Amino acid sequence: MSDTDGKKPLGLGGKGGQVKQSFSHGRTKSVVVEKKRKRVVVPKPGAAGSTPTSGSATPRPDPARRPAGISDAEMERRLKALAAAKSREAEDAAARAAEEQAREEERQRRRDEAEAREREEREREEALRAKAEEDARAAAEAEVRKERKAAEAAEAAKPAAPAAPDAPLSERARPAAVDARKAPKRPDDDRQARAAKPRDDAGRRSGKLTLKDALSGEGGRQRSMAAMKRKQERARQKAMGQSQSREKVVREVQLPETIVVQELANRMAERVADVVKSLMKMGVMATMNQSIDADTAELLVEEFGHKVVRVSDSDVEQVIDQVQDAPELLKPRPPIITIMGHVDHGKTSLLDALRKTNVVSGEAGGITQHIGAYQVTTESGAVLSFLDTPGHAAFTSMRARGANVTDIVVLVVAADDSVMPQTVEAINHAKAAKVPMIVAINKCDRPAADPNKVRTGLLQHEVVVEAMSGDVQDVEVSALTGMGLDALLEAIALQAEILELKANPDRSAMGAVIEAQLDVGRGPVATVLVQNGTLRQGDIFVVGEQWGKVRALVNDQGQRVKEAGPSVPVEVLGLNGTPEAGDVLNVVETEAQAREIADYRQQAAKDKRAAAGAATTLEQLMAKAKADKDISELPVLLKADVQGSAEAIVQALEKIGNDEVRVRVLHYGVGAITDTDVGLAEASGAPIIGFNVRANASARQSANQKSVELRYYSIIYDLVDDIKAAASGLLSAEVRENFIGYAEIRDVFKVSGVGKVAGCLVTEGVARRSAGVRLLRDNVVIHEGTLKTLKRFKDEVKEVQSGQECGMAFENYEDIRVKDVIEIFEREEVERTLS
Repeated sequence: MSDTDGKKPLGLGGKGGQVKQSFSHGRTKSVVVEKKRKRVVVPKPGAAGSTPTSGSATPRPDPARRPAGISDAEMERRLKALAAAKSREAEDAAARAAEEQAREEERQRRRDEAEAREREEREREEALRAKAEEDARAAAEAEVRKERKAAEAAEAAKPAAPAAPDAPLSERARPAAVDARKAPKRPDDDRQARAAKPRDDAGRRSGKLTLKDALSGEGGRQRSMAAMKRKQERARQKAMGQSQSREKVVREVQLPETIVVQELANRMAERVADVVKSLMKMGVMATMNQSIDADTAELLVEEFGHKVVRVSDSDVEQVIDQVQDAPELLKPRPPIITIMGHVDHGKTSLLDALRKTNVVSGEAGGITQHIGAYQVTTESGAVLSFLDTPGHAAFTSMRARGANVTDIVVLVVAADDSVMPQTVEAINHAKAAKVPMIVAINKCDRPAADPNKVRTGLLQHEVVVEAMSGDVQDVEVSALTGMGLDALLEAIALQAEILELKANPDRSAMGAVIEAQLDVGRGPVATVLVQNGTLRQGDIFVVGEQWGKVRALVNDQGQRVKEAGPSVPVEVLGLNGTPEAGDVLNVVETEAQAREIADYRQQAAKDKRAAAGAATTLEQLMAKAKADKDISELPVLLKADVQGSAEAIVQALEKIGNDEVRVRVLHYGVGAITDTDVGLAEASGAPIIGFNVRANASARQSANQKSVELRYYSIIYDLVDDIKAAASGLLSAEVRENFIGYAEIRDVFKVSGVGKVAGCLVTEGVARRSAGVRLLRDNVVIHEGTLKTLKRFKDEVKEVQSGQECGMAFENYEDIRVKDVIEIFEREEVERTLS
């Protein structure tokens, strides 16, 4: 075997060329390069005859043209796939052609319809134009005939210049203006004129708003881009035959008592300009930002073809209207008992004995200054809801509030103290609320106790107890020893059974706010006594001018609960502001309703305050300013822990004062003293009073810098006494005159440099240099002033005793005579206090 093994050696044929390569340092090298040509496969002449026809079976693979390594079955599959792909391509092409043809036919059909509609519209316009021209021609001819008759009548009345005989009568009578009238155009002339007019390509884009046109600012007010788009859209719809006239939408327009013109146009979906134009036609000149009354707005709405729905602003509260419950839905509920009476008669101690707690030890000064709400479960299993009210004289509104939400009043009277002023007030509150009373005669364990004295004392106020043949139950109890507590609970249970108290727990909750406060960690908190329905966590409610969503419910034991039924007192968290004590809580469906009702109530309260301020006339303001000119005011700022305490303190402070001085509460609120309060106090020069609250660190620092006085109290009568003392300091001191002596003028001397000097004899008392003097002539005061000099012989002295002679000279007065009497007196200032 040779080295080449029958194969050609590698090498370049004659189809190559030489290329000279250059390297660094000047080295070169010649390289032979081979040129390759692309191989072109030309089919053999016999291959065409072997191509199968489309109708024949699957072509068999040619063994001569088959690639190497491919079997007959594989080659057959490849050919089948190729044929299927070609058939699918042909079907797709046919489908595309059919779709394109259908689309073209649809376009042509729409084009024909648009042209037909345009032609019909053009013919209709031409017919209308021809009719209008015919009517105008007929009117012109009628005018000509009328003028001709008038001319003939004038000619018959007086001789006129002879007309040209060759002119026809119609031409002579026709006015020059009618002769000059142009003949009406025909539609063919219009089309010819449009065809003859050269086409301006720039006119196609004349309606489009470009950036250059917008920035140029020429031509006055330009149409907006939105208006141009709407115009183009209308033109396109008109060309496509979609310009149908839209039917007017009739809307129900809600009309309040007053409404702004623009808001009325928005509710009617009409243009403001059209509404203002209609108002002008009615004789009402109003701009888009002015308000109109409901009657005028109703006429406008009816003129535009809409329906009127008259509403009132107060309609928002209709969602909380109470519906009478059916008798079968009512279920028994615990009674609400309010404990009332005079201060320090043992109300809280009695409640502690019933609850087996010790609330009174936590009260400042041992007196109750808030309304407390508690639940007590008796040994028999009965549940009772108690309200503990303050007995101090300042808490009148709290007692009235407790009487209004209660079912039974327990009047606590101390057996050793009998009936006191706040006892009488509690009786009046119970009678006003038409609530049955039970008299609890407390402190019967004391040696000085006399229950019969209490019973006879109640007779003076038309309260007749059962022991004296009346209908009011009375029980002798002792909160310290527990005597009579069972009898008291039995009396309460008997009275509750007689009342047959029922409520529907399966409805939206309604309750009364007993107390409200601003807690630092929990925000606004309201103590609510649920009266009807069930208050649940997550309920949306409105209370007074505030609204909120129940975030948490806390019972009287400090435990969180999920719901609170009728007669259950709970603390409600989740308010957006602190409500007023006494407000009613109502559960609504949505937050929008709650917010709308709260906004309406806030606006109504604001309008009421504004109306009260606007009701005063200028004369009344001037009279008030004149009256207040001589009155001294003590301004104060008050912050308390709960709303009821703040209200009671304000009422107590407003009673302090007389015709000369009064206390003015600039601002009061609930919560800690803040920087805002310090700023207001600095501007008004008022002290800040904190009742069971303190200033935060920032407010304390600010108060020290601005020299604002902070005073803290925890007992209300200490606060009232201090403010009364401060107000007493504004009273002008009372000036008293003490007569200390009389002197008689015996002679009058004229001294150079001094003036007239009276030689006097002190007839009574003593004459002092520092005292005031009056000059009496025939017992009539002719001068009052002070002494300029008081001399004994030639020496200046401070005083002269009775029976001695002296010389006196008056300040700025020299009309003195012999036998005039000088009255000598001293003034003394006496401090006054408010009673």
